[in-house]
Amino acid sequence: MAVLDGSIANTALPTIARELGASPTASIWVVNAFQLAVTASLLAFAALGQLRGPARVYRVGVIAFVAGSLACALAHSLPLLIAARAFQGLGASAIMAISPAILREIFPRAQLGHALGLNALVVATSSAAGPTLGGLILAVLPWPWLFALNVPFGLANIALNRALPPDDERRPGWLDFPSVLTSALGIALTVWGLDGFARQEPPWSIALRLLVGLSSTAYFVRRQFTLPQPMIALDLFRAPTFAFAGATSFASFVAQGLAFVALPFFFQVALGCTPLESGLLLTAWPLAVAVVAPFSGRLSDRVPVGILATTGLTVFTAGLALYATLPQNPTAVRIVLDGIICGLGFGFFQSPNNRDLIGSAPREKSASAGGLLAVIRVGGQTGGVALVAIVFGLFGASVAAGGATAHGAVTHAAPVVLSLACAFAALATLISALRLRTLYTSSGSVEFPRSRR
Repeated sequence: MAVLDGSIANTALPTIARELGASPTASIWVVNAFQLAVTASLLAFAALGQLRGPARVYRVGVIAFVAGSLACALAHSLPLLIAARAFQGLGASAIMAISPAILREIFPRAQLGHALGLNALVVATSSAAGPTLGGLILAVLPWPWLFALNVPFGLANIALNRALPPDDERRPGWLDFPSVLTSALGIALTVWGLDGFARQEPPWSIALRLLVGLSSTAYFVRRQFTLPQPMIALDLFRAPTFAFAGATSFASFVAQGLAFVALPFFFQVALGCTPLESGLLLTAWPLAVAVVAPFSGRLSDRVPVGILATTGLTVFTAGLALYATLPQNPTAVRIVLDGIICGLGFGFFQSPNNRDLIGSAPREKSASAGGLLAVIRVGGQTGGVALVAIVFGLFGASVAAGGATAHGAVTHAAPVVLSLACAFAALATLISALRLRTLYTSSGSVEFPRSRR
């Protein structure tokens, strides 16, 4: 539900704007409020999970998400709907930030890869189904049902999540308020600033948000290394396994963000596809991820992650290269096959890499690792979107809300963006390949595959 609601309202924005008497530009905040609330609070909820226990924070997050969904369904004005979406986003953030830590608590270490593979399956199918499911609901029900349908499923979750393992005793201490504030400002304003490129907002507005966001992030990072009990365990990046997995993940999500934004414009503007046809052509990618992710996750419990992730990224890079070299009038079969190759490669990489990232963290820092994983994903995807806007702008095309313009500009810009995505995927492959060497722990001893420990 948390992943679905990130995109399920996109198709309903024109309907919502019309029925609530709002402008199309203002209605975009129905999506922005949710996304910014999620990104701004990820690290704070991860830290709270370390202090008060992941299961406790998860339960509160689910309750907030259900209450926010109900408030969205009952909202009778755009300001109320935007406020409800922001509250719903806070609940979704708690769920996303804490879920990896809870999976680590539930599953034995030897099955962690399998668990993260199942989680990748859920995320991939949910992200693929969001716009389509939203369209189906709108075909038979009014827009408030996009949010009201969360309520019965959320209540079932509240009843069932009592089965989660009990939390350990609460750790002493409270969240450091300056860290909470600067992490929220840093992530939210940086993401919002990068998103301004896609919406063709005034340069001074983008620059101001990026300046404040990056300055806040720098202060937050410095503060974590001076606190006796930091809000988030940034020292995890000192471990080679975590650092390699994090850098690989960031580069791969930049590549994914580039492709996911450029391809719909290419399909609709350059090839003349309808939005439905474009969505169907792009669905092959996440569905392929959903098919292969559980298998690769289970395999990562027995095979070194470096081999699996590097192999998957090599296939992912090849798929993006095929997308970048599409002919002027490609067949639907060719497009779908390219998407399947990208999805198979990304799915084969994602679950093992996440296992390395989460599994390399000490158990008491699992919540920090989960929060950082979510921030890396969001940051990479947002960076990819910003790069698409910049490249399209250089060619005279637009990716602002309302669609792209200039058939020729999009036709020429899309292959450049997809080539850039291929370059980032190749960079991720190179970083991942460094793990194929014998890795050493901080003490200098050889780190064997975890299945042999």
